This record gives sequence, structure tokens and C-alpha cells, in this order.
Amino acid sequence: MGVCSGDGFDWPEGLDRRVLDGRGFEAKPGQVEIVSGADRPVAVVGLGPPGQVTAAVVRRAGAELARSAKRLRRITVSVLDAVHSELDRREALRALAEGMVLGSYSYGAFKTEPAPNKLATVTIIGPGGRAVTAALERGRRVAEAVCFARDLVNEPGGSLTPARFAGIAQEVAEREGLEVSVLDLDGIREAGLGGLLGVNRGSEQPPRFVEVGYTPAPEVECRGSVALVGKGLTFDAGGLSIKTGTGMMTMKCDMSGGAAVLGVMSAISSVAPPVRVTGYIPMTDNMLGGDATRPGDVLTMANGKTVEVLNTDAEGRLVLADALSVACRTEPDAVVDLATLTGACMVALGPRVAGLMGNNEVWVDQLADAAERTGERVWRLPLPEDYRSQLESPVADMKNIGGPHGGALVAGLFLSNFVAKGIPWAHLDIAGPAFTDSEDGEITKGGTGFGVRLLLDTLERFEPPVPA
Repeated sequence: MGVCSGDGFDWPEGLDRRVLDGRGFEAKPGQVEIVSGADRPVAVVGLGPPGQVTAAVVRRAGAELARSAKRLRRITVSVLDAVHSELDRREALRALAEGMVLGSYSYGAFKTEPAPNKLATVTIIGPGGRAVTAALERGRRVAEAVCFARDLVNEPGGSLTPARFAGIAQEVAEREGLEVSVLDLDGIREAGLGGLLGVNRGSEQPPRFVEVGYTPAPEVECRGSVALVGKGLTFDAGGLSIKTGTGMMTMKCDMSGGAAVLGVMSAISSVAPPVRVTGYIPMTDNMLGGDATRPGDVLTMANGKTVEVLNTDAEGRLVLADALSVACRTEPDAVVDLATLTGACMVALGPRVAGLMGNNEVWVDQLADAAERTGERVWRLPLPEDYRSQLESPVADMKNIGGPHGGALVAGLFLSNFVAKGIPWAHLDIAGPAFTDSEDGEITKGGTGFGVRLLLDTLERFEPPVPA
């Protein structure tokens, strides 16, 4: 199988270019055409103009090729000749491996006859060596972590309960040699996690609070510590501020932030970043039981601040507030949280771009740079101090919603109240790109695993930001 980069491609022996021209093949990025070769079928994959081949283009090409080859048991890929000097070949190989694994992903756990995917072996033609092998292995391992996160997001909320989610986290920690602790309902009460308890109040499924930790090998010069916080709402009905039927249909994805954090931890020993990493995932669903939190109730959060809950469907920020408070107690060098937090962010940025905001430009820059390298797109949003007045409450320290406009920004401001002074913090609102109903390049239908690649890249290159 060949990869074509405009006029810079050496056509495989026995392949008539006129056949491709007749089929309208233009070598556009990710375009795939399968034709007869000298002794076997040949799939030609477009990479676009020779001077514009990026890692994102190679990743897309690999994904589309894998998608087209699902009925084959093995394929051979020649890509390096089409990658020009502007792109590091190891980077291209990592992207190719990621694309091949991500493009072949499908979720069939609940299908009696899952769609077949026979592709088991991919052979890359080109110069070898340890660096090449390491690049391919790194790309494969990272992509597998994304697929693991996708599996978690795609599992229904009635199956992936908080207890099961926490159990999976413990399995990951044991397999990867990580430290793990899990608080049950009694432990959460003792810890004073009032936001998590308030959201869980209408549920028959007891909550969990999971902490997973990684420490680099003793011989590694550690650059500092990072806390990852992921929203773990296994299903969100909205509580007494109930969602519409349509609005609930995909709410199994409301734990995508937690899935991303656990996905990162599932690969962190393989990627081995030179930084201590701790993941925090508050887990519950948001239901309508007889004693559910009422609009107007006041909750006391883990850091002692009180919150008037006026909309129980603005619940993600309540559980994140507790998790951020706990994370800051260890005084990490930086904190980042991920959450499918607001529809307002999706209205502003659409379904494929996450909102990025924070209190430290150096830390936000590191995350934005990683987003650029990995193709997991973000757009910076402000945290206007004059919007903070929208959160003022007559009965508590703050309320959990603001006015009708700027909801993503107000939610970010709310979270900032639970970040300890001087700790660099960033917030990723992934409401748009966490779940999709269409395929596009390495993205498949359902949970996307957004954030796993971005965070792993960030951790590999992490430098402690100067506190704001």
C-alpha cells in the first residue's frame, strides 16, 4: 500500500496512474483509492501537496487507510518516501501509528454481531533502528490509551456505574504499577466533599473519589508535579433541573474528562514523562431521587466555601470544585482540569474545538502548544474579572450559575474559586470534541478520547510555570 504526496510520489511498480486519474484521485489528505497492482491490491493514500505534509496529515492518512483495510489481515505501508525533510520522520511514524490504531477503532461491546475488523498486522517499509521502533511503539501505546478512554465513554451509564468506574481505575493502577486510593461514600463524607455529595444525593449509586499517582523512576531527573482533574459524571439526567429527553441521549459521555485522565494514567508508565503526575476523578451520576438536591440548597465544598445551587444541571463544576480543592492541598507545580462542562462552550466553538482558559499564561501556553502538536484543537478563552459578579449569592459565598450569556467563562470563574492562590491552573471545556456522531480522520463515532494525546504530550515536555 502506497502513500501519495502530490507529484512527489514514486508510483508502485505496475500501477497505472491513469487509472487513478480516471477515478478522480487527487491525492487530497486522507483520500484513499484501492486499485489492482502487479501482484496484489494497492491502496494509494493522499497526503496533499509535498510541502504541506504535517503530522496531522500523516495521522489522518493512517486512520483512513486503516478504515479502508479492516477486511484485510495484514498490510504493508510505504510512507517515509512521501514525507519530506520539513517533517521529522520519527514524528511522522508516531502519527502514522496513532492514525492506524485510532482509525481502526470501533465499539462493539453490546453488539451480538460486532462489525468485523480483521486487520492484525501492519508492516512499515523503510530504514529501521531503535529510534524508528520506539517512535512506532510510542504512537501505538498512546493511541491505545485513547481507545481505552473511548471505551469508557461509550459504555452506558447504567453499566459504567461509579463503583465500576473506580474498579477499572484500580485495575489500571495495579497493571501499570501506579499508586491508587478510592474513597467510598463514607470516606467522601469524612473528607467533606460537599459538592460530590450534593450531586450524588438523588442517586441510588454511591459515589467514588479516585486518586491515581505516578512517580518517575529514581534515576530520572524529575521536573516537578502536575495534577490532572477529570469530571466523572457517569450519567447526567440534570437532577431536579431535568434535561430534555433529547438532551439526555448522549449523557453517558459526561465522564469524558475522567476517562481522559484515566486514559493518560493507563499509558503514563510507557511514555514515562519526567514529572510526578496525580489524577483526581470524582465519580457519580446526577439523578432525580426523592432526596435529590433542590434548587436553592447550599453546599459546603471541600475548601470550606459555600455554594447556593440554583441549577442542579450545573453539577460538573460542583464535583470539580471538590477535586480541585483536594488536588491543591499537595501544592503541585500545575493543575489542569478537563470536563464536558458547558453547552455554552460548544455554542461558541462548535463540536471539534475545546475551550482553554486559566490563571497562568505560561501554563496555558504549554497546553496550547501540545494541542497544536497533537491536533487536539483548543481555543483560548478569557476569564473576565468583571463577570465574577454574576456568581454573587445573597445566602452563600457564591451561586453555581451566572446570567444567560458567557456561560463557559462564568463556569471557569466559578472553578477558579477552588484553586489555591499561587498554583498555576488551566481549565479545558471539552463539551464539544468529547463525543461525535460522525467519522473524520482519526475520530470515530461516539466517544473520542479527546485530551489523552494532548495531556501526554504536555507531560513529556513539562516545565514548571512561574506562579502567577
